[in-house]
Amino acid sequence: MHIEKCEDHMTRQVQAVKPLDSIQHAREIMTAQRLNQLPVLAEGHLVGIVTDRDLRDAFPSVFESTPRVAPHPPTDHTNPKDIRVEEVMTANVLTLKPQDSLIDAARLMRRERIGALPIVDGKRVVGIITRSDVLDAFVARADKQ
Repeated sequence: MHIEKCEDHMTRQVQAVKPLDSIQHAREIMTAQRLNQLPVLAEGHLVGIVTDRDLRDAFPSVFESTPRVAPHPPTDHTNPKDIRVEEVMTANVLTLKPQDSLIDAARLMRRERIGALPIVDGKRVVGIITRSDVLDAFVARADKQ
């Protein structure tokens, strides 16, 4: 039986932001590219990940009626151009290696309730695998049977 690997299904052209980028910039990339998370890179190394939820928690809509408890300390800023990605990102990022199995990726995403895992080779991000990538792989496998 062939064991599918992360490198077989990961996205290699990774969209990323820098720690000092504004959350508005991160939101624009997510919207334009239809992404839910972005790795945060400093000098080419992974230092965090920022998700659409992080951005919503950092700058909730004025239309939201129920207050939400953000996982990060609130900022004094009121403009998303003034809030830096490093203020809202998750610094302890779960990652996998290209040779790790797709099943390991699925299990880790399910257990930790996350939507994506950066794929790293040494300290370099070489791809990202998302929940959609995992589902697509399993559907493709089912179609072959």
